[in-house]
Amino acid sequence: MGWCGVWAVIKNSRWYSADMTVFSCLVCFLYALGENGSVVNGIIAFIGILFAHMATNLYDDYSDYKVLSQNSRASEFAPDVKCDYLRKNFASKKDLVFVIFLYCIIALETGVISFFRAGDAVLWLAAIGGVIVLSYPFFSRIGLSELAVGIAFGPLLFEGMYYVMTKSFSAGVMLLGLSVVMFTVGVMYVHTLLDYEGDRAAGKYTLALRMNNKDTAYKFFWIIYGAGYIFLLIFSIVEKNYFCLAGLFSFPFVLTLYKAVIAYNSPENYMRDEAYLRVLKSSARVMAVFSFFTAVGLFIQIQVNYI
Repeated sequence: MGWCGVWAVIKNSRWYSADMTVFSCLVCFLYALGENGSVVNGIIAFIGILFAHMATNLYDDYSDYKVLSQNSRASEFAPDVKCDYLRKNFASKKDLVFVIFLYCIIALETGVISFFRAGDAVLWLAAIGGVIVLSYPFFSRIGLSELAVGIAFGPLLFEGMYYVMTKSFSAGVMLLGLSVVMFTVGVMYVHTLLDYEGDRAAGKYTLALRMNNKDTAYKFFWIIYGAGYIFLLIFSIVEKNYFCLAGLFSFPFVLTLYKAVIAYNSPENYMRDEAYLRVLKSSARVMAVFSFFTAVGLFIQIQVNYI
């Protein structure tokens, strides 16, 4: 293990995907703030959730690299950017394991602090989160990675952060979490669409592969994002917060993302490796835009209630 290798792993933790954590937490934070939630507790929870997310990213890399290093066909289909810091020897597996352990320790420490500040339920929430982090590669291989992410970034994240800030649970925050998490699941689903051939060669069984062919997999894209808008509508009606419908302004970005995913496999328009990260980052950006507009709606509602 060397510090250069450790730094290479840290830089390649897919920080661009942190948008999912940042904006999900922002939405939940503002909702809990409207219920007189603790600002300090919310910040502590955010730090823990962020590093747990990064640990999950790296643990997934660890699992993928084991396959890529043993399966020549998987290497043939996988984009050059997948685990490139390991494949090009910028970092070793020991470096990767060390950083995963470091991120988990940070997340664990924030959990301990939250436990003392908020109560026993934090232990159960942290335990469930830990199981999901450690089991994510397994879920990924049986085609349930989206389910794992849906639980972790939806009900678990929103109810967990809300509880830490208010010391209570809420049906409203559950609906809000389901709305936002569909866009997070969308990021994961787009990822599997981009990795369709590589995952099939590697023996993974993703949700996209469960669709049997790419045309059907592309159609399921709209079911995921459509569900997000439906949950937002239900939340707005139940909570009588119609300002949150500002999230609907994200639809043009979703449409643009869909076109980019389709064009990804068109040689005349895209170079495969050059487009991979661009499309993947776009999916994270769509989630961020949706969450931002929803957060603006929550903020406006707080101001209206205050007046």
